[in-house]
Amino acid sequence: MNVVLNLLVGVQMLSALAMIGLILIQHGKGADMGAAFGSGSAGSLFGASGSANFLSRTTAVLAAVFFACTLLLAYFSHARPAGGGSLLERAAVGAPATPASAPAGQIPGQIPAGTSGAAPANAPASAPAAPVSGPGQIPSK
Repeated sequence: MNVVLNLLVGVQMLSALAMIGLILIQHGKGADMGAAFGSGSAGSLFGASGSANFLSRTTAVLAAVFFACTLLLAYFSHARPAGGGSLLERAAVGAPATPASAPAGQIPGQIPAGTSGAAPANAPASAPAAPVSGPGQIPSK
């Protein structure tokens, strides 16, 4: 599948570059008037009919190839399997969904019976933060 995607991207890039080149080569509608007065020779390179038929048909074919490659790339990008997410998405799937529950009969946030109110030795001390007022801040009343 990866080879097909790389091949499609390559064909799309080549057709885009060829289209850009062909569009830049083509003459505008105002160039025909200059060719009538001798400043250019429209029929010398591509025959008597001029370059309009050859270049415009080639550009149309390349535009159709580019459009088909774009549609196929969009289809193949949509048809990818759903399990190929990022590492963060895979980690979120494997993580437990609910936090550890408190022992039976205990209200969350309540100190268990038989313990002092002191925090364990390895727990960080948490104190309420004092309001800070500094430059650019409005002091609270």
